Amino acid sequence: MGRPEPASGRIVALDLGEAWTGVAISDPGAIIASPVKTVPAVDLADYLEKLVRDEEIGEILVGVPKTLGGEVGFQARRVFAKLDDLKERLPGVRFIEWDERLTTRVAAARSEGRGGRKRRGRERLDHLAAAEMLQEYLRARGDL
Repeated sequence: MGRPEPASGRIVALDLGEAWTGVAISDPGAIIASPVKTVPAVDLADYLEKLVRDEEIGEILVGVPKTLGGEVGFQARRVFAKLDDLKERLPGVRFIEWDERLTTRVAAARSEGRGGRKRRGRERLDHLAAAEMLQEYLRARGDL
């Protein structure tokens, strides 16, 4: 995988799940990732339409949960199906697929390491996982 090209505007990252999607956003200079919220999957397209319209979004980074061996498995195929739907709803937006193996585990470890409670439900970590993924992407771009 080569170095990603810089986007113009803010970048949104999505940790797509079956019931919930974690959302993170970069600052306007696309240097720092911040968790935003966890959105019910049924509300995601409407939420993204508004976010793209209101926040000058240059691209949307979508985590693809590959297997530990780097293969596209069942979960990744589910993400691709959701991604196809989002691309239809947001035709002018650039979508980037990103290998997001282990981001939820990293987010959980960091949350607990900062004194956070053990998670009650996965939806509490999805926005943190999206922020981890986005920060990794920003580092890969060489912006930091």
